[in-house]
Amino acid sequence: MLDRAIAALKSNEHTALSQFNDQNNKQFHDRDLYVFCFNMSDGKVTSYSAPFLIGADVRTLTLVNDQIGQRAYDTVRAVPEGKIAILQYKMPKPGTIEPATKLSFETRIGNQGCGVTYYE
Repeated sequence: MLDRAIAALKSNEHTALSQFNDQNNKQFHDRDLYVFCFNMSDGKVTSYSAPFLIGADVRTLTLVNDQIGQRAYDTVRAVPEGKIAILQYKMPKPGTIEPATKLSFETRIGNQGCGVTYYE
């Protein structure tokens, strides 16, 4: 899914972000898998499965005591464009309360930091 997102971003960033935000687009949404993106200049979320987060500064997002948004931003900023970095964190699976390991595969294409996460 991340490979498809990279190709879409390289082809047309505006169209790609629109496709990522379309919950019915099965290329970029499959159950709890989806593409998320944020702008590397100002940290603003440009794509996410929860539309209310669009425009929020990713660097301010926390998960319990984990500064997950800042970690995601720093992870993408630290790798060369097009290289994939892996970020690990804990989050309950849908419908549960026990934290489970989740992996986020992230990259930077142009001014967009994007990724796809899944439960290990």
